[in-house]
Amino acid sequence: MEAGHKRGPEPELRRNKRRRSFPPATESQGATILHKTVSYAPHPLPARQFDRDTTQPISFYLSSLEELLGWKPTSDDDFNVATTPLAERQPPLHSKRPRTLVCHDMKNGYLEDRFIQGSAARAPYVFYHWQYIDIFVYFSHHTVTIPPVTWTNAAHRNGVSVLGTFITEWTDGGKLCESFLAGEAHAYHAVAEQLVNIARFYCFDGWLVNIENTLSEAAVQNLPLFLHRLRERLQQALPGGLVIWYDSVLQSGELQWQNELNEKNRVFFDACDGFFTNYNWQEEHLERTRAQAGERLADVYVGIDVFARGKVVGGGFETDKPLRLIRKHGFSAAIFAPGWVYEYLGKEGFLQNENKFWALLSELLPTHSIGALPFSTCFCLGMGTGRFSAGQEEEVGPWYNLSGQDIQPLFTDRGAPGETGGWLCTRCSLQDAWNGGSCLLIQGAIPPEADQVAVRLFSFQLPAPPKLFLSLLYKLEASPEVVVALELSTRDTSVSALPGLATRHQPQPLTTPPPHLSGLPHGCGRQGVAGWVSRCYELELKNCILQDLALILSCRQLGPHERRFTCRLGEIRVLDAASPRLSAPQVASLQASQLLWHKTLGTDQLSLSLTLRWSYPPHQARCFRIYCQGAASHGGRPLPLLQEPDLLGQAHATLYRVGGLAVPAVPAGASNQVAFFVEPILNEGFTVDRSRWGRLELVYSDPPSPST
Repeated sequence: MEAGHKRGPEPELRRNKRRRSFPPATESQGATILHKTVSYAPHPLPARQFDRDTTQPISFYLSSLEELLGWKPTSDDDFNVATTPLAERQPPLHSKRPRTLVCHDMKNGYLEDRFIQGSAARAPYVFYHWQYIDIFVYFSHHTVTIPPVTWTNAAHRNGVSVLGTFITEWTDGGKLCESFLAGEAHAYHAVAEQLVNIARFYCFDGWLVNIENTLSEAAVQNLPLFLHRLRERLQQALPGGLVIWYDSVLQSGELQWQNELNEKNRVFFDACDGFFTNYNWQEEHLERTRAQAGERLADVYVGIDVFARGKVVGGGFETDKPLRLIRKHGFSAAIFAPGWVYEYLGKEGFLQNENKFWALLSELLPTHSIGALPFSTCFCLGMGTGRFSAGQEEEVGPWYNLSGQDIQPLFTDRGAPGETGGWLCTRCSLQDAWNGGSCLLIQGAIPPEADQVAVRLFSFQLPAPPKLFLSLLYKLEASPEVVVALELSTRDTSVSALPGLATRHQPQPLTTPPPHLSGLPHGCGRQGVAGWVSRCYELELKNCILQDLALILSCRQLGPHERRFTCRLGEIRVLDAASPRLSAPQVASLQASQLLWHKTLGTDQLSLSLTLRWSYPPHQARCFRIYCQGAASHGGRPLPLLQEPDLLGQAHATLYRVGGLAVPAVPAGASNQVAFFVEPILNEGFTVDRSRWGRLELVYSDPPSPST
């Protein structure tokens, strides 16, 4: 789909929903009651932050130096602020090991991913192999590329830093550079300051700087000073932030890609955190670069164009070839345009091709591990064929929102059906999900000579709490002889322990959860809807490091034939069991603004759009579910809210834009009511009592007649 296409989220008027069952509505503490008169006067929303057709919030870029210098945040920019903090990880980004950078470039960006609250895309591009990468760059050819907030949320959940792009190109780019680089220091200081302000406000982690035009002598002399200023101010505002330079212009001012680090471009490397080489290199370029880089080998990101344009090594399904050379010389890798598997190979079979591509690289890409608890995942990809709750579909239709993407496992592809020695494959499945839009499908066979197979799911490198609580939701299909269990491996932290020696734990399932964890929604040891089974475990640990979490599939008894299995994982949680559960905070200060009314001709309905805002303690909720509940009125007296609430969608910040909601028209001299609810979804997964939700009742009436 091209960037200018205006297909967006399906308005609530047209979406096919199934209502979730709730207890009868009750008065909750702190409910807001808002009285409004229906007005059809236009109330235009800023085009930069809202889609003109749907009024939905969108991510955006800046096209000129004037826009950059004139940028000032307003409350409408709040939708674009990333709310997921950069997760802890091991090893940390700034360790000396070679890193992996992915530079996303797809049709100039800002496609379906620009819709902050998601869209109804049927076959979108998603990236989910975050455990293999360290830095994500959102790239486009706009002057200032601000990463869409959905990408930043997804990357940060996985401990991956996100960079925007500052780019100038060709004749117009040369004019832009001369206007701020060729003069006094205050001009390039102002540009640096605005770039820092943008990264800090929208909560991403730095910039790729790409100057692809010739520069005058005055401009190129100031360029290293600009880069140094940008890096210095970014580090002050965002400790750990990054400025990376792309191999393009030389210290002479010429535009001449070198495909290596050398004396002609080293001055820019010295002013930045990293150097991203062009793609047309051979091994002799790497050898020369190694001599130049010295102790900063890991700060050189050698470019790989997956589309294999130009005279490059590898590309496509041979991207492992250049990667092997890069790792041989100790450099970091910059994988450019991995969306090749989507753009070139097509949408059909995309998930299979995506897994195949990263499986080829996986042995060359060191992974990073989860660095903090609590940990939970429902394996959602940030897309789906519907929305699910407790294994049942509650909203029908495709959706796409990377902010809703869960942490993904270490995918496995070992052997093939019919091979001796067993086989095993893990992949995403968009069918039969538990929550979100997908589950993890594990298929394989246990060979006759073995009694089990192990599926390594997640890597943890963090000190273990004294007591650990784990929960698992799974579903076995036609495999009654197979037993499912969790296995946790730990490493002793005592001096006498051998490095890397692991202890494996297979705790026994609990029949009931501990009292202070009883708020978990699925219980322990019970069979739920549609064949889903819940299991809970508690484990006491001492002086150890959490290492790996695996799923064990074992046979009840040995036999002469392989035993095939199909298992779906719906959810995994790992919690510190010793931490007492505190009651959930109240959703507070729920307010509505930016109301837009539209009369649907020939019907007795109105279309209502509005923005909801509320307050909640930072980082305690993974997201919020937004519901509405409508009512009719008679004779000017509102009736009770009778119907069950409808799910409108999910918010990943403390605000949500309701668009195109159908509500009853108002009879003359009467008023109607519609109620909105905000349910927090806690990081630990505890169910929040409805009395702690936010509730707003909107009472609306017709404007008085001019004669009165």
